[in-house]
Amino acid sequence: MEMKVEGEGVDSYEEIMLIYRAALQQIGTKLEILNEEFQHVHKYNPIEHIKSRLKTPESISKKLRRHGYEVTLQNMVRYCNDIAGIRVICDFTSDIYKIADMISNQSDIRVLAIKDYLQNPKPSGYKSYHMIVTVPVYLSDRIVDTKVEIQIRTIAMDFWASLEHKIQYKFPGEVPEGIAKELRECADMVSELDEKMLTLNNEIQEISEEEGFL
Repeated sequence: MEMKVEGEGVDSYEEIMLIYRAALQQIGTKLEILNEEFQHVHKYNPIEHIKSRLKTPESISKKLRRHGYEVTLQNMVRYCNDIAGIRVICDFTSDIYKIADMISNQSDIRVLAIKDYLQNPKPSGYKSYHMIVTVPVYLSDRIVDTKVEIQIRTIAMDFWASLEHKIQYKFPGEVPEGIAKELRECADMVSELDEKMLTLNNEIQEISEEEGFL
């Protein structure tokens, strides 16, 4: 990827990506600690697993051009909020807001934006909870507040989103109506499954508490 560098003292692309990687590591470690603490206190893990990724140079360039920005390091840092992305997968929909609250309550994490696609799903049926946050990355000579996108969703939502991504890749222009309709129907099925699984889990918890297993 060719990027113009404007002004003096601008970090190289490699150093910027090093900072984003460090931000991902910090968020990942925080989430693992919170998950362990939750297990210790509540005997329950809200996080099933965590995935992280850095956008490729090609993807960054494509996004900048799509939004009408020149491909520069400055624009990359300023306008791309999802260069560093972390996905948190949980079992139940109720876990999503628990995890979001735990992240928001971290004193050194600043929440910049939230998109709640659980309450307001996309037309395709997509559901997830998105947060844009900043986390301080401590370098040898300075502290850099670095943006990370956090997506929180259930296992079922993640399975659906994975299929949607593949379909969007196959049909980059417009998804055929028949496939789009079936995908929306699958999204409804996922929502129903998540609701039933949560209800079942709550019933199990109540019975366990009554019988003294917890």
